Amino acid sequence: MEVPRESTIQNIKLLLWKEAQTYPLFSLLGEMEGHMFECVNQAAVHEELEDETRRLCDVRPFLPVLKLITRNCGRAERILDSKIGVLIGKGLHELDALQDQEVKDFRSKMKRISEEKMQCMQLMSWGEWLRSCYSMTLEAGSLENLIDKHEGVIKITMHYDQSQDTSSLKVSLHCTVTELMDLALKKWQTTHVPEEDIGFRSDYVLRVSRKLEFLFEDHHLNQCKYIRDCLLTNESPHLTLVHCDVVKAMFEKEISTIGSVLAWKTSNPPLPLPPKKRLPTQLHTCVWKVHSLFRIHLVKGNKVNAEDAAKIQVRAGLFHGTELLCKTAVSSESSSRSEHVWNKTLEFDIAVCDLPRMARLCFAIYAVMDKVKKQRSTKNTHLNKYQTIRKAGKVHYPIAWVNTMVFDYRGQLKTGDIILHCWSSFPDELEEMLNPIGTIQTNPYTENATELHISFPEYSTQPVVFPAFDKILEKAAEIAGASDSMTMGRGGKKFYIELKEIMERDPLSQLCENEKDLIWTLRHDCRENFPQSLPKLLLSVKWSKHEDMAQLQALLQIWPKLSPRDALELLDFNYPDQYVREFAVNCLRDMSDDELLQYLLQLVQVLRYEPYYDCALSRFLLERAQSSRKIGHFLFWHLRSEMYMPAVSVHFALILEAYCRGCIPHIEVLKKQVEALSKLKAVNELIKFGTIKTKTKQAHLKEAMMTCLRQTGFIETLSDLHSPLNPNILLAGVNVERCKYMDSKMKPLWIVYNNKLLGGDTVDIIFKNGDDLRQDMLTLQILRLMDLLWKEANLDLRIVPYGCLATGDHSGLIEVVSSADTIANIQKTSSNMAAAAAFNKDALLNWLKDKNSGDALDKAIEEFTLSCAGYCVATYVLGIGDRHSDNIMVRSTGQLFHIDFGHILGNFKSKFGIKRERVPFILTHDFIHVIQQGKTSNTEKFGKTLWHWVKLMRRPSNSSGRSLMKLCERVGPPKSTGWPTLWLILHDQRKTQHQAPN
Repeated sequence: MEVPRESTIQNIKLLLWKEAQTYPLFSLLGEMEGHMFECVNQAAVHEELEDETRRLCDVRPFLPVLKLITRNCGRAERILDSKIGVLIGKGLHELDALQDQEVKDFRSKMKRISEEKMQCMQLMSWGEWLRSCYSMTLEAGSLENLIDKHEGVIKITMHYDQSQDTSSLKVSLHCTVTELMDLALKKWQTTHVPEEDIGFRSDYVLRVSRKLEFLFEDHHLNQCKYIRDCLLTNESPHLTLVHCDVVKAMFEKEISTIGSVLAWKTSNPPLPLPPKKRLPTQLHTCVWKVHSLFRIHLVKGNKVNAEDAAKIQVRAGLFHGTELLCKTAVSSESSSRSEHVWNKTLEFDIAVCDLPRMARLCFAIYAVMDKVKKQRSTKNTHLNKYQTIRKAGKVHYPIAWVNTMVFDYRGQLKTGDIILHCWSSFPDELEEMLNPIGTIQTNPYTENATELHISFPEYSTQPVVFPAFDKILEKAAEIAGASDSMTMGRGGKKFYIELKEIMERDPLSQLCENEKDLIWTLRHDCRENFPQSLPKLLLSVKWSKHEDMAQLQALLQIWPKLSPRDALELLDFNYPDQYVREFAVNCLRDMSDDELLQYLLQLVQVLRYEPYYDCALSRFLLERAQSSRKIGHFLFWHLRSEMYMPAVSVHFALILEAYCRGCIPHIEVLKKQVEALSKLKAVNELIKFGTIKTKTKQAHLKEAMMTCLRQTGFIETLSDLHSPLNPNILLAGVNVERCKYMDSKMKPLWIVYNNKLLGGDTVDIIFKNGDDLRQDMLTLQILRLMDLLWKEANLDLRIVPYGCLATGDHSGLIEVVSSADTIANIQKTSSNMAAAAAFNKDALLNWLKDKNSGDALDKAIEEFTLSCAGYCVATYVLGIGDRHSDNIMVRSTGQLFHIDFGHILGNFKSKFGIKRERVPFILTHDFIHVIQQGKTSNTEKFGKTLWHWVKLMRRPSNSSGRSLMKLCERVGPPKSTGWPTLWLILHDQRKTQHQAPN
C-alpha cells in the first residue's frame, strides 16, 4: 500500500480494511478494533502502536513495514503505557522484560502512590490547581534603593483578556495584587457604558501578559520577580486580567483527563490474586551475629580484552562511599587466552557483623605485563594514563571494572552465584585501580562486555539481614548504658578550643586521624555548638564498626535540623548511609519551589549515587514534581536528556514512568515538546547533510530549511506547545521567514516563534544538535547561584544567566537574549578594516552611545560596570577559558554577559603543549574605556565591587556555595578536570584582610 507520510495510524488501518474487503477471506479478519499495528522503530526494538492518533512520520519505523497483530484486552491501559514509553524514550515492555524483583516492587509501589495522587488532584479546587501549575516566581531581599530610585511607584500596562482594551496604571510598589486588580477594573469600567456589567474582582485572576504566570491576591508587587526585572530594566510591566471561566475551563479539561483514566482503572480492576497459604514467619539471622570474616569466591572471567602475553589479575575492595573499609584482596595471575579461571576465595579483613548497610564491593580486572624501558611507539598511549607499577619490572594496566552492593535492596546479605558484566571506560582518578564512585549497575551490553563470575557464600542456614532501625537504636541505648559517664561528658577547655579551630577551618581541608578521633569523642559538643559540622562528624565515624554506626544513628535523631543549603552537602557520594541521606532530604523539604529549582540539576545528578531505586531522594523529587508543574517539567527533561546513558537508563526510566503516572494531564504537553524537538533535529540533519555532501550554497540551504518548516507535518508539530526552556511560555507557531541556521560546525537552528499569549511578541530559541550542553547548564546554574548570593547581600551585578536545557544525547535548546550582540560584531561594524576592528577601543562605547542617550547612557555605563565586575569574578572562580570577542556579548541596555562555556574548571585549550590561556579573566582595554568614560571614579567603583564580592564569599556562614561546589565536584561533566582551589582562596581571610580597601 502507498500512504502519505502524514497519515495517522488510524487512517492507515482504515485504508487497509478498505483494501482487505476485496479479498475472499475478509470475513475471518474480524473487527478492526481487535487489531493493531507493530513495527521495528529507530532503536531496533519492536514497538506496538497502541496510540493510533500518531502519524507515520512521527513513528518513523526503521523499515516501511507495519505488521498487523491481534490486540489483547486492556486497551486503554496499553495506550497509556505506549504513550509513556514513547515519551520517556524507553518502552515499558523493556522494563517488564528485566525480570528484576526490585524493579517490579518499585513500579508497583509507585503505581499505587500515583493513583492516590491523581485522586487527590480530583479533590483540588481550581485555585489550588492554578497555584500548583502556574504560580508566579517570587524573590526575597530588600529593594529599598530601587524603590527609592523609582520614587516608590511603577507604571503598569494592563490588558483585558476579553477585549482589545489596554490601560496604563501608576501604582505604589508596596500595593498588593488585590489593590491593583481593583484599580484595573475601576479604570476598565470607565471605558464601558454603565449598563455593561464587567463583574467583580473575584471573577478575575491576574496574569503576566506574555506567559502563564499568575499573581495571587496575597502577593505584594515588589515580591514578584517579573516586576523586579522590569524595574531594573526601566520597562513597563504588562499584566492581563483573565476571567476565571478561562482558567476553570483549563482546570476542568485536566480533571476530565484524570477522571477518564481513573474510570477505566475502576471499571477494570486487576484480577484478584489467589489466596495465599499461610506460611510460617520466615526466620532470619541478624548480620551482627555473624562474626566470620567477609569473603567471596572468585570463579572465572570471560571475554577479557588483553594481549596474549599479559597475565590477568583481579583486585577487589570493600568501600563505604570513598572510604576503603579494609585492605584490598588480590587474586592470583591467570595467563589463559580465552577463559581465565581462578576458583579462589578472596577473604577481607573485616567481620561480616561490621559491614555497613551501604557497603559496596568493587572489582578491577587488570593486565600484568613486563615493564618496557622505552617505547617510541604512540600506540595505546591512553593506557599509560592508568598504569601503576606494583613491583620492579611489572606494570599493571586496568582492563575493566564493576561494582555491586553487599546487601540487596531489602537489606539481605547477598548469596549465591552472580555474573557481573563489566565496564571498560575508566575515570581520571582511581583508588588502587578500583572505581568506588562508579555505578553499581552492570553493563547492559552483555554481548561484548567482560564477564566476571563470583559467588557469595552462605554464613547461615537462614537469610542474613541487616537489623531494622529500631534494633539499631536499641543497640545504641545498650552501648550508652554500658559506657561510663565520662564518655558522654564534655571535653576540657583545651579540647574545645582545638575542636572549634577544626570546625572553623577551610571546609575543603582534609582531617587527620587524630582530628577525626577528637571530633568523634566530642560529638555531643558538636551537636550543641557546631550543628553545621555534621559532614565532618560523618567523615570521622568508623563505619567498619557497627557499634559506632549505631551510636551515630541515635545521635542523628536528636541532631538539630540543618538549613536546606547546608543539607545539600550530605547528598554527596562521601555520605552513602541511607539514614543520613534521609536526614538530608527531610531538611530539603523546607525549600520553596523556586529554591528547589536552583538545585534541581544537582539533585538529579546525585541520584546516580543511590544504589537502590526506592530511596528518600527519589520519593522527594517525585512528590515535589507532582505538586508543582514547573518542577515536574524540569525534572522530566533533566532525566530524559540522559536516558541514552546505560548506567542510569533504568533508574531514570522508572522515575519518569512514576512521574507520568502521577501527572497524567502533563503527558500530552510533554509529548508535544518531544515531537517538536524530533522535527527540529530532522531539519538540522538535513542542513548538515547538505553542507557536507553537496557544498550547496547558503541561500539554497536556507530555502530548503524554510520549505521543510512549511510542510504540513512540521507546522502541526511545531505549533501550539509549551516552551521546553520555560513551560509558562506558550509558543503559537514558527515565524518561518525569520528563521535561519548559524554558520558554525554543528549548524545550530535559530527558530523564531510567535508568542501565543501576547500578539506581536516573539520568542527566539537556538536548537543545537551535536554539542553537549550539560556543561553550559552546569555553568549557568552556578552563575544563578552566585547571582542569588549577591542579591541576598543587596548586591545586584546584573548577571544574565540565560536559559539552557539539554534535551538528549548532544542536543538541546538555548534562549536567545534579546537586543544583544557580540563584541566581535560591534567592533566589525565600527571599522572599515576587519583586521583593525579589534584595536578600536572606542567601538563599544560608541555603540552604547548610539543605543542610549542622556540619562539612559549613564544607566547603561553603570549596567556595564556591574555586569563586567560580576563576570570577571565568575569566570575566574569557575576557571572558564576560551574567552574571546565572539563569546562575550553586550545588550543595548549595557549588560555584558558571556556565552558558550565549553572550557570550564581549568580545562583550557592548548596547542603543541602550550596553553592558550594567559590571564585569569578577561578585562580588555575597550572594557576599561567604557567603565571609565573619562572618569577614574568609575574604575574605583569597579574595584570596590570586586572586593565586595570576595568578602561576601569569604563569610564562614556562606555554606550554600560550598555545598553546591562539593556536589559539582562529583557530578561535573566529563570534560571537567577538577575545581580550582576556590574555597582555599576565599576562606584564607587572615593573609589578605589587611589589604582590604576602605
